[in-house]
Amino acid sequence: MRLIYLICIFIFCTSAAQNVLPLDTLKLKEAKDMLADDYGNLYIYKNKDFSFTKYDSLGKQIGKMMLTVPYKVQSVQNPLTLSLFSENAQEMKFVDQNMNEIQRIDFKQKFGFIKMAYAEDLQQLWLLDDSTKRLIQYNFRNDTTINAFPFDISFEDLMDMLVYEGKVYILTKKHLRIYSVKFEKLFEAPVDNGKRFRRENDNILVVTNNSILKYVPEKGMSVIFEDPDAQIVDKNILSYFEIKGNKLYLYSLEKVKKARQQKQQEAELQIIEKSTGKPVENTEEKPDGEAEKKSSDNTLEQLIENTSEVQAAGVEKLIN
Repeated sequence: MRLIYLICIFIFCTSAAQNVLPLDTLKLKEAKDMLADDYGNLYIYKNKDFSFTKYDSLGKQIGKMMLTVPYKVQSVQNPLTLSLFSENAQEMKFVDQNMNEIQRIDFKQKFGFIKMAYAEDLQQLWLLDDSTKRLIQYNFRNDTTINAFPFDISFEDLMDMLVYEGKVYILTKKHLRIYSVKFEKLFEAPVDNGKRFRRENDNILVVTNNSILKYVPEKGMSVIFEDPDAQIVDKNILSYFEIKGNKLYLYSLEKVKKARQQKQQEAELQIIEKSTGKPVENTEEKPDGEAEKKSSDNTLEQLIENTSEVQAAGVEKLIN
């Protein structure tokens, strides 16, 4: 009975390529942006009424903020403290896990015109001052400017900024550019419809309207998720998310990775066939379902072997 149960679980897991999450389509219809934290909570920002709403994975509303001017949400990876920057209001807000404001920082009294702000942690901000063309490292806890560097870049179509390990990542709608803090350009690559950065440990990701790209040092940009029909995409540590047709879909990172590898193998086989003029047999595909049968047999054998080992260990424990 236990063996049958394990087989059923295996079949279910392998067949569930995607899930449709139970979020009301009315809540998604006017969404300008969507973000997912690493606990599976979802955040919907609407430009129509400047609302920012948090839902759990079942679609239950956890909190909501009604903002008076547009704000840019930096990241929701740490749901305990979220940072939001408003160019219009020239301020940054920090909110807690229930979407209650816990701190507000006003830039108007101390700086010129801040075009973009990045919260490095709960003490320091990096600011791009358009009026003085400077990159400013600011400790807002004790209201002191730590450093200021000349940074004479074009602020046209500026979408996001990230500072990590002495490098300044600048994202526009059309480009990713990387500088040192001393304004030395280290890298540049074209990007279509860039929206924001996401950092996962040492990995720097770029989220666009319908794709997620990964910056690979010394190699360039690599697409890790893409759907031309998607309205909005995002990811957390376990899954990719997308809004398509006013429905919210979730994709397993592992399954997307396997599908991409299979697609790459098929493309390589087609290239070989074109160059040689002869069909190449795909060793992973067998006629009449032989490959599927072999895979199934191997899976059954492995499950039986694992079950036998568990049973043997249980018997040995009882004997001893």
